[in-house]
Amino acid sequence: MNIGILGSGDVGRRLGDGFIELGHTVKIASRNPNQEKIIEWMAKHEKVKVSSGSFAEAASFGELDVIATSWAGTDEVIRMANPKNFAGKVVIDVTNPLDFSKGMPPRLAIGHADSAGETVQRMLPDSKVVKAFNTVGNSHFIHPDFPGGPPTMFICGNDGKAKKTITDNILTKLGWETIDIGGIEGARLLEPLAFLWIMHYFRTGYGNHAFKLLRK
Repeated sequence: MNIGILGSGDVGRRLGDGFIELGHTVKIASRNPNQEKIIEWMAKHEKVKVSSGSFAEAASFGELDVIATSWAGTDEVIRMANPKNFAGKVVIDVTNPLDFSKGMPPRLAIGHADSAGETVQRMLPDSKVVKAFNTVGNSHFIHPDFPGGPPTMFICGNDGKAKKTITDNILTKLGWETIDIGGIEGARLLEPLAFLWIMHYFRTGYGNHAFKLLRK
């Protein structure tokens, strides 16, 4: 499967590593597709499996697309990519609406009557947006290894088939237990959950934590 990743930061590149491991072909997008960090990242992978390009090129390339941008740039990136290039596709939204305007730690820019996930879905009305990968640090995206077993990846979105596609073809294969919490409005819960992860990181300086739903 061809996957377009919009955003070339640590999150986008790490997801790209996972997708390539699963046999997919990735085009990663940035305002400057030839910047050093992208060239170095692509050099780790087979040329036939990875390339870089503009936001519009990556969105058009992907049979499945990923929004892995900082929240401040998400609106502009989607407009630069052209929403028509996402039409009919499953789109994984990895964004968290963080506001860094008053320094560190950040604050939530949206909540609790709206969410980044819902905003992305409104911007891409012809796409099937699935919120995923936003509640854990990117170092644990691929085969998360914790003493208590696989952590839980909570996801949400309005299209059941899209969520099943992400669960079966990506999350399960990357070592996650997945729990679907319902429609895209569930992002109103998942984004504050991500903020809890972030605040613990700022208090401890360590990112080796993840959430798990325990059952009895």
